[in-house]
Amino acid sequence: MSKKLQLDIISDVMCPWCVVGYKNLEQAVSELGLAQQIELEWQPFELNPDMPQEGENLRDHIMRKYGSSAEESQRSREQLAARGKAVGFDFNFYDSMRMVNSRHLHVLLDFALAHGKQTELKLRFFTAHFSEQKDLADLEVIAQELEAIGLDSTKALKRLKNIDNLKQIEAQEFEWQRMGISAVPTVVFNRKSAVTGAQTVETYKQILQELMAES
Repeated sequence: MSKKLQLDIISDVMCPWCVVGYKNLEQAVSELGLAQQIELEWQPFELNPDMPQEGENLRDHIMRKYGSSAEESQRSREQLAARGKAVGFDFNFYDSMRMVNSRHLHVLLDFALAHGKQTELKLRFFTAHFSEQKDLADLEVIAQELEAIGLDSTKALKRLKNIDNLKQIEAQEFEWQRMGISAVPTVVFNRKSAVTGAQTVETYKQILQELMAES
């Protein structure tokens, strides 16, 4: 029996391309019939670690951070919506949409990992933020998302009261950055090789096939 492939996905809940990349990776794994041979873990990355908790209007943020015009911002949204549709995900952008600080979400994803529900929670957060127009800075909203997948929201949210849990996320992020990761999504294979950006299904399949052949 060959040992399992370890996949680490370095990602932020606020990153739409992380959704597209994951959906393509998921399809590649499915088409190759490798679901049982893969250990997948989501690793933390903050696109905006200095963002205040309540966040900033998404369009204003993108225009300020990347110097893009309103027209470019709109074009980018349309492009993402099309890419999302192609992988079966609804990007439902709206004018008052906010980019929020995501460190608390990474703490909760760590909690979900210990309960075998990390990917489920990550996808719930993606859907809540990008499709359902929910505010992931609101702890009541987050509690509902945790309960929706069968996690104890009281226990999970208690994690956020301990500063050490927030510091641990920072330390994990620093460790990945020290290894040279500066953009998301990045998929790391067996802690040896990595590919950055939302790759195609075919690219992920090729990498996975090569790794399976080696193992």
